[in-house]
Amino acid sequence: MRFHLPTRIIFQSGVLSRAGSVLEQEIGKGRTFLVTDKGVQAAGITDNLLAQLPDVAVFNEIEQNPRHSTVDRAGEIVREMQPELILGLGGGSVLDAAKAIALLGTNPGKIEDYEGRKQYRFAPLPVVAIPTTCGTGSEVTWVAVITHSDRRFKMSIKGPEMYPALALVDPDVLLTLPPRLVAATGMDALVHAVEAFTVKPATPITDTLAEESMRLIFASLEPAYQDIQGNRTAREGIMLGSLVAGMSFGNSDVGAVHCLSESVGALFDIPHGIANAVLLPFVMEFNLPAAAPKYARIARLLRI
Repeated sequence: MRFHLPTRIIFQSGVLSRAGSVLEQEIGKGRTFLVTDKGVQAAGITDNLLAQLPDVAVFNEIEQNPRHSTVDRAGEIVREMQPELILGLGGGSVLDAAKAIALLGTNPGKIEDYEGRKQYRFAPLPVVAIPTTCGTGSEVTWVAVITHSDRRFKMSIKGPEMYPALALVDPDVLLTLPPRLVAATGMDALVHAVEAFTVKPATPITDTLAEESMRLIFASLEPAYQDIQGNRTAREGIMLGSLVAGMSFGNSDVGAVHCLSESVGALFDIPHGIANAVLLPFVMEFNLPAAAPKYARIARLLRI
């Protein structure tokens, strides 16, 4: 049994408001390349961060399913700029893109050249991941999922050096998240936990994390959806549930729900969390003969 999580994690409401001092203490000073998207920038979250950080270049062109061409373009900018740090601020798409861009910052070629496990020669640039949704888990995993739009296929680029160096997880960034995205990303986190718990590579450590994640998500997701701004307990619970689910599946695995949703997402550009939510009950029904004891444990845990 193995468990590996080199990412340092700071989980605290309001930590983003002092990100500048935290980054200086944890990482040090240096040129920074900020990866984000236009939605996060429109919400004002990017401005809050930039006000605290000197010497930052911003790339805000990441799509909901990040395309290989976008990552390649950002990689060229990084090679020319030669920053010391890649900062990812956004949902799972942004954080995956940030990890892939960090890889291109130290390795030649295009991102499709590195599809698979540890196909790179040089370790990527250090990444600081700041999730702005409650469903990614990418802030504590070693994988970047990038859509090759020509092939209409989602590539997995992975390696032990691709874990972010630091994850700043601030539940208060959810204050501006629309309810529909709370629902979609929260369901993504739930699927992470359910699949990490029921796949063959699961271990007692990942089971413990998955159980806690499911407990948090079931208690928090509906009230967070109903009142993300007014319900601090739900906001913190769903964000912590998402983080812990990432810690679980990052050392266990995901299953058929994710395999199918990534295929469908690549073909039709469907948001990942929505595809996961639609597919989950059908995959659970298919898996029931093999996974009945685990599903029974989930039912008892959630008092179903």
